[in-house]
Amino acid sequence: MTSILDQYKQAAQASYRTKPPAEPMISSGYINMQLEDNVPMFTKQKMNLNPSDLITHAAVSSDNLVVAMANGKLFRMDIRNPDSEQEIHYSKYCQPTSKLSGLFLDPLGCHLLMSFSSKTKDGCPELAYIHQKSSKLKFVSKIPNYEITEVGWNFENTSNNMTGPILLGTSKGHLLETELEPNNDKMFIASEQYWRQLPNYLPLCGAKEVEEVIFDIGKGADTPITGIKFHRVAGTKKYCIFVTTPTRIYQFIGHAIFSENKPSLKSVFYPYLTIPETGFQEIPSTLKYSELQYYFDKNEMPKTFAWLTEQGIFYGQLDPTSQQNSNSVVTQGSLVTYPSGPDGKEIPPLSFVLTEFHTLLMYSDRVKVVSLLNQELVHEDIYSEAHGKLKTIIRDLKKRQIWVFTEKKIFRYKIVREERNLWQIYSDKEQFDLAREYCQNNPAFLDIVNMKQADLFFSKGEYERSAEIYAETQRSFETICLKFLEAEQFDALKKYLERRLESLTDDDKTLISMIVIWMTELYLSQLGTLRRTGRGDSSEYHQMQSDFEVFLLHPKVSKTMRHVKSVIYELMSSHGDKQNLLKLTMINEDFENVVSQYVYRKNYLEAINALQNLKRPDLFYQFAPVLMEAAPKHMVNALIAQGARLSPSKLLPAFLSCQNDEAHITEITRYLEFIVVHFNVKDKAIHNYLLTLYAEHDQQALMRYLSRQGQDIALVNYDVHYALRLCREKNASEACVKLSALLGLWEGAVELALRVRLALAKSVAALPDCPHVQRQLWLHIAEHVITKNQDIKEAMSFLEECPLIKIEDILPFFSDVVTIDHFREPICQSLQEYNNQIEETKAEMEEATKAAKYVRDEIHSFRGRSVRVSASSGCCACDLALLLRPFYLFPCGHHFHADCLTAEITPMLGAAKRSKLGDLQRQLSVLSNIELSTATSSGLPLREVLKNEIDDIVANECIYCGEHMISCIDKPFISDEDWDRVMKEWE
Repeated sequence: MTSILDQYKQAAQASYRTKPPAEPMISSGYINMQLEDNVPMFTKQKMNLNPSDLITHAAVSSDNLVVAMANGKLFRMDIRNPDSEQEIHYSKYCQPTSKLSGLFLDPLGCHLLMSFSSKTKDGCPELAYIHQKSSKLKFVSKIPNYEITEVGWNFENTSNNMTGPILLGTSKGHLLETELEPNNDKMFIASEQYWRQLPNYLPLCGAKEVEEVIFDIGKGADTPITGIKFHRVAGTKKYCIFVTTPTRIYQFIGHAIFSENKPSLKSVFYPYLTIPETGFQEIPSTLKYSELQYYFDKNEMPKTFAWLTEQGIFYGQLDPTSQQNSNSVVTQGSLVTYPSGPDGKEIPPLSFVLTEFHTLLMYSDRVKVVSLLNQELVHEDIYSEAHGKLKTIIRDLKKRQIWVFTEKKIFRYKIVREERNLWQIYSDKEQFDLAREYCQNNPAFLDIVNMKQADLFFSKGEYERSAEIYAETQRSFETICLKFLEAEQFDALKKYLERRLESLTDDDKTLISMIVIWMTELYLSQLGTLRRTGRGDSSEYHQMQSDFEVFLLHPKVSKTMRHVKSVIYELMSSHGDKQNLLKLTMINEDFENVVSQYVYRKNYLEAINALQNLKRPDLFYQFAPVLMEAAPKHMVNALIAQGARLSPSKLLPAFLSCQNDEAHITEITRYLEFIVVHFNVKDKAIHNYLLTLYAEHDQQALMRYLSRQGQDIALVNYDVHYALRLCREKNASEACVKLSALLGLWEGAVELALRVRLALAKSVAALPDCPHVQRQLWLHIAEHVITKNQDIKEAMSFLEECPLIKIEDILPFFSDVVTIDHFREPICQSLQEYNNQIEETKAEMEEATKAAKYVRDEIHSFRGRSVRVSASSGCCACDLALLLRPFYLFPCGHHFHADCLTAEITPMLGAAKRSKLGDLQRQLSVLSNIELSTATSSGLPLREVLKNEIDDIVANECIYCGEHMISCIDKPFISDEDWDRVMKEWE
């Protein structure tokens, strides 16, 4: 925890914190958006730990903290368990001339190596080991006389009991490979001089044999190793080993040899023995120290590295796939310069740590944080002299925490969203994709990045690319459009308008309408320019026309067209673009304008075809007058093709407006005949108009039409009175005869028919159903013929044609000079017919007399008829003895109990009779004996009256011999509800 005094000091140091330069604000369209996070990116916290003496060395890993102090003691603590503090007096295990030179803790926080140097020239360096669970130092015996300056830990090791293969670097530039494991309180190491390629095993008694490989970096010169890092390429046996000295960084890349699932790294160095002076990069430096750091990603794989040199921090990405044709896994290497000190000079730090995007540089009295991307100082902490000088800065690789150790205090840094300003940095570096990635979906940040990129493309002349990005920004619509207009970049302007149109919602109706109209104007203008310059058939024109058609089919454009189509039509008309105007009307389903355009251009056949394809009856009615006048035959063909979809009565105004010439009359008549014959149209107006055309132009067709309509005035579809008047006006006498007969004007019809021809009059006389009317009409015809011709043979033929006329009926029509001898035969024949009729009447009377006598005899016989019922006779319904209960006996011989017959007959009765039977039975059961014996108006007791009525219903007929049995002949013997039961009984 921090004290009040420390908090005050932190606040006082805030003035030293350097913020990145303010971003010049560009109007983003977002209001009151906070572009910076108020929470500091790097904040330090003083730990509540008080070492017993000044701190000289420190190490932290996996929340295990180790501090070496000037009093020769070692302070250890598990940060997760503050009560686990422990002090170990390590100096009592060392030689008096030994001095602690290095403290190395493995990533798991279990294995600690302590390197000692000699204070005298005659002394021997030492290497001690102490386990997390042990409090006793164990010195590695029989190690060559080298001071260990760096340890390369195995990041794949997961064992708390052994280190796994590790690399050791010495002050002389040698590399040693070893594996450490405590055993029987002893420590061992085996070694081999790799550059000599000679195995030299030095096992201790009872100890596990471990191999050590020696490789000389300095080639004999005293070049201390300041950094060792190695890692395995995921999924392979390839290893990458980085080794640094104060002036060089080496890369060793190769495949390791595995034994018992443990790698031997000596094979990685084989190629570098035969090829000297390779695999390294040199940066001149006068410093006696340097430092190598890795940054691990979330999968605990090294992502970047950094090397501290006098010139700066050499920083780069680690990509194993990049070394396919080279001996380096470093990509995007760069040198990060140090920030200037108070005197304006760049001073190298004493130590540093690496984060994902920053490096923390430790000086003797302060810590500076520098961005790895733009190399700007983003934070600075100045430490009070009361805390002593800064000793080291360490990053816990497992827990991702940063620790700072001064001589007296321990601090821990908290990092909050260090990527917050990356979008600005990448934007300034014109790496806009990365900038958008780190905007973290902040719309204000994204808008600023997009505007920068769009402005860059515009300045480079990449107008269409800039238009696409401008459309994603919130910059003023008018400002961007004006930029493209001033640059005369109409294609880019169309691209911008198109993208803006896609981004708008349905609520932005005004802006959508404006964009649609503007883009239409741009397309029409460009298409018109191409046509005027003779490029109307070029590929450019066809491509632009295709783009325009795609634009018109856009859903938002189609929806907007409903509201602005009149404006668009006027635009197209002003440009004289009839082709696109017609296409647009088709797209908008503005069928009226489609056909209007064809009619306007006098493409009548195209207009008719459009009507047929559209199948809109209202448009047929609208354009029928014009098209019938201009192309009657094709129009009638189209009308016939529509069939019943059209109402013929609505087409009558178009037909009536046509010229009264043969071509038009023929086509109109053809259509009316078609719908009358094929669709049985009964509209009186249609039939009257057809009849009028027949009467005026084809009276033979008129007669055929009248014949088809028949002689039933209730079934004809035309107005008979109108037809009669019309035919009289047109002198269609034969038609007048038919129509007069249809109206029942028989005498007038016969009179008119006699003027036409005799056969027609005879056919009319045969039409009436009434014999009396027929006789009168035939007499009229006979009188006309006989009076006119006095032809006896012709008069005799009338007697044969009409049996209703007798010889005595026509005799008055002859003159007095005609003798009776001429009619002898017809008179005799008439008398004979009368005689035959008298005989037939006598025979019928005799038959009636016999039938009456038979009926009287039958009635008399029924009065004395009786039926014998034995005591063993049973009911035909229930088979029980008939005499047990009241019963009914039918003449057919069937007999039923009264209640059985009632039960059988009730379901067969209608609803009314069933209800009446129930009422009678209730009355009979409810009335008392006194009421039942009361006489009714008929003189019979009420009981007898009720029983007689019940008998009339129940015993009206035998249920086995009456009509009911006949009506049930198709009824199955077994009902559906009883079928399953009966079938089970039969199984």
